[in-house]
Amino acid sequence: MKATSIPDHERTFALNGIDSSGKKFNFQDLNLQIGNTNQSIDFKVCNLEGSVGDFYYREETNKRKIVLHYTMGYLKGDIATLTGADHVSVPFVVARNGTIYNLFPSKYWSYHLGPGASGGNTQMSKESIGIEISNIGPLVLNGNNLTSVYSNSDIYCSLNEKQFYVAQNPSVKKYGYYASFTNAQYISVIKLVKFLIARYNIPEVVVNDPAGLMNDNDFATFSGIVTHTNCRKDKTDIGPAFDWQRFEDGLTNF
Repeated sequence: MKATSIPDHERTFALNGIDSSGKKFNFQDLNLQIGNTNQSIDFKVCNLEGSVGDFYYREETNKRKIVLHYTMGYLKGDIATLTGADHVSVPFVVARNGTIYNLFPSKYWSYHLGPGASGGNTQMSKESIGIEISNIGPLVLNGNNLTSVYSNSDIYCSLNEKQFYVAQNPSVKKYGYYASFTNAQYISVIKLVKFLIARYNIPEVVVNDPAGLMNDNDFATFSGIVTHTNCRKDKTDIGPAFDWQRFEDGLTNF
């Protein structure tokens, strides 16, 4: 999908609530205060018609981490994947327009780190809150176009549309191009993290190296904000296109 088509794609989902697999969601708008501040945050709570909640576990667990991911997809597909029947999900998906979709209460849990995760998939998924940022992730150069890793025909943008991607040395993380994030996403992710650290008393400590793999002990004992890459050597998210310094500065200056 072209980057220029994503706003209409997301607008359609917000209007009809139908994901890429045909599942229908009803939305409830929710506004909550952020900690002891005078600011608030908006959520669009997703209620899946006919769902028995088989994409998450209704078990309250102590939260010590927030894990940032990107979806490697587009919003309707992101929602479809994260509300399947395999208990792999996250409570929050941040659309490119900044809308925060709340798939289930964040006090509960679902698998979101995957097999082989440092510290163990089950334990670390239980004690962390996953945030998925809607973003197609790594891009592949085909002629003058950048496509998704899924298909050479899935054109995301041209090389001339520099606002939609970030280039890097491919030897660093395999791919030379990554889809950029939107200003609205940075604002929403920063707000969401501030909301969660206040609600669950998670330390406002950001991992030193968002791209570095942490060993089992370091990841298991860390309390604060990390990325998927920190616990899985085969993952690229949150990726080099995410401006980590902007994110840190946003938390500090909130």
